[in-house]
Amino acid sequence: MPRQIVSPHEVDVESVGRRDYWVSLSHTSVWGSHLIPLTVIVGPQAKPGEGLVAFGANHGNEYEGPVAIKHLLREIKTQDVLGRIILVPVLNVAAFRVGERESTGDDGFNLNRVWVEGAGTTPELAGITHRIVEMVRSVIWPHVHISIDIHSGGEVARFAHWSGYFEHDDTQINERRQQMARWFGCGVVLATGASMPNGVSRGLYEEANDLGKYSIGTELGHGSSTDVRGVRYARQGILAAAIHHEQLSGNIEPIDHHADGTQSLVRGAASVAAPYPGHYEPLFDCGAVVSKGTTVGLLHDFYRLDEDPFEVVAGVDGIVISQAWGARVDQGQMILLVGKKAE
Repeated sequence: MPRQIVSPHEVDVESVGRRDYWVSLSHTSVWGSHLIPLTVIVGPQAKPGEGLVAFGANHGNEYEGPVAIKHLLREIKTQDVLGRIILVPVLNVAAFRVGERESTGDDGFNLNRVWVEGAGTTPELAGITHRIVEMVRSVIWPHVHISIDIHSGGEVARFAHWSGYFEHDDTQINERRQQMARWFGCGVVLATGASMPNGVSRGLYEEANDLGKYSIGTELGHGSSTDVRGVRYARQGILAAAIHHEQLSGNIEPIDHHADGTQSLVRGAASVAAPYPGHYEPLFDCGAVVSKGTTVGLLHDFYRLDEDPFEVVAGVDGIVISQAWGARVDQGQMILLVGKKAE
């Protein structure tokens, strides 16, 4: 059955059954609309305000999320859904259309930086990127308590595969969040402190946490490719969260680093920004264990060929979580992130 094109207020997230939509947001420059794919499946045990949403393509050049969620659209059977599951394989359709991190063909904004007050509801914040924020706030947030945001680095950075959560003062909530992150199967589980306050450049991951939801974020690849393990981890994490929170019936077994007990919990990190524009040479792969003071990479200045390169040094004992993806880097760009192992 073809997807139904609807306006945001026409999306039915409460009636039992499955509905496949294109959610229509008007285009600002052509006679037409941006169409956001959204599937909602509601089971007989759905509770008000509870459900799971999984987002792909918050950035338009990160593809593990869209591919994994596209597979789940076919795999999840309506009769197996107990609660509420919302799947959005491509959230940032404007950026996805041009294969860019930002919506460069439209308003030029980065969707994961504009979750601010007034997004999509005030004239100065009325472009497509801000209106996507408002769609999520009005259509999705009131009906879910679990949010999974699948990222993968795009062209900006390479990552050790990680899934992460925000730590909570309540030990039981904190443990449940950590277990959700572990079930993705990644080698690194990243525990983060409080998110940024309202009014500061914020992302979907932070907003979901601020609203009290079980908010999981990931980095599951890089290079605008489709990473084999990244797709596997995304699919696993979404299914595990749905089953363990009684939104979906069934059983699931741990995989990879979760199954063999080799996951590393990381709390805190030390970053290095490029002091000048140049070309970055990594000396270690992401995921490597390094000691504080280790030179992890070199920043070369080819306009000063006879000078020694800048040594990019680990600020803590830990794991190389992220490094610059392309060799060319801008001044101020984060080119190294080393996470401090908690266990």
